[in-house]
Amino acid sequence: MSEKNFIVVGGSKGIGLGITKRLSAAGHQVIVLSRSALAEQLPGVTHHVFDVTTDDVDKSWLPNSIDGVAYCPGSINLRSFRSLKPEIFREDFELNVVGAVKVLQATHSGLKKNGASSVLLFSTVAVAQGMHAHASIAASKGAIEGLTRTLAAEFSPHTRVNCLAPALTDTPLTEKFFADPEKAKALGEKYPLGRTGSVDDLAEAGAFLLSQKSSWITGQVWGIDGGMSSVRK
Repeated sequence: MSEKNFIVVGGSKGIGLGITKRLSAAGHQVIVLSRSALAEQLPGVTHHVFDVTTDDVDKSWLPNSIDGVAYCPGSINLRSFRSLKPEIFREDFELNVVGAVKVLQATHSGLKKNGASSVLLFSTVAVAQGMHAHASIAASKGAIEGLTRTLAAEFSPHTRVNCLAPALTDTPLTEKFFADPEKAKALGEKYPLGRTGSVDDLAEAGAFLLSQKSSWITGQVWGIDGGMSSVRK
């Protein structure tokens, strides 16, 4: 593949890092925007310290033409509805939705100039499945699914917009669920495929949607969730 330019927000950890590594290995230029630096140097990867909840995107960081943008930040406030103060809903919405809007408004001209670009967003299985203690995260990620479809229409035909909706995946954000191996195993056994997700599961799908291999896919929300959203055993 020829060298391309990608922006990965939240690309220094978890799924975002998995996507960054795949883009780097394919020989592309990747600009990572995140609060924490990358733990290792990767070919073609440039990092800028960026907190999407407080900072504006410095457009001097961005190339004139952008092949793809992945917005990977997320939150996991799992509490009963009555214990969730309105401030938590606002914080989750700011991070998951307003942050994505901020980044996409800053990168839109570069995506449009490219003429065949791609945007990747992230939702959760909890939007499609009513799940206890997921009110705040499901509310904000539900908005992301709506944004995905709206922008797929508005940005067409020059930019495709798609979304991944994972179930429980082993990342730094969810490490507390995997601290006890026995409990982690029990969680995995609840899934039709018998295990929870991995960074590789999501990063492979994400890299595919960012690439031209998925050039006729847009406006989709893919459940990468071990079958949880659609299968019952």
